[in-house]
Amino acid sequence: MTKRSLVALLSTLAIGGMPSAMAQAPGTFRAGAIVVEAPWSRATPGGAKVGSGYMRIKNTGSEPDRLVGGSTVVAERFEVHRSTVVEGVARMEPVAGGLEIGPGQTVELKPGALHAMLVNLRQGLNPGDTVKGMLVFEKAGVLKIEYRVGGIGAQAAPAAANVHQGH
Repeated sequence: MTKRSLVALLSTLAIGGMPSAMAQAPGTFRAGAIVVEAPWSRATPGGAKVGSGYMRIKNTGSEPDRLVGGSTVVAERFEVHRSTVVEGVARMEPVAGGLEIGPGQTVELKPGALHAMLVNLRQGLNPGDTVKGMLVFEKAGVLKIEYRVGGIGAQAAPAAANVHQGH
């Protein structure tokens, strides 16, 4: 089985209800030594076929791990890309071989730098939406997450909604 078909199979099996035990704090998710904080995305304009994903990934362990894949319920593919500017020209390229997170390291996926690409969107992303997804790590395995969707031009994760609002 290829890595791509394994990720697709795991995506099909893993995306679904998010047990509350998976989240340590709102917007924090953990699998093994990997902690993912504040996954978020930007809203997309009508007809857009790609979206983005941002988050902080911490490796609390003593060995490196590698983000090797992922998926969301709203996109056909998940890829990790790096944005660079070469001679004044902005470029984006896939991160080949997965994204390594060293022991004790925090890697931030953010606008204009490392980020997830949600490719071939099945639907638009709207401000306030929550999008279920998953990440696949070489050692930590499958980690279910939820992206919170901010505005189209957002530069940071949207503020947490007050779940007890009106009570």
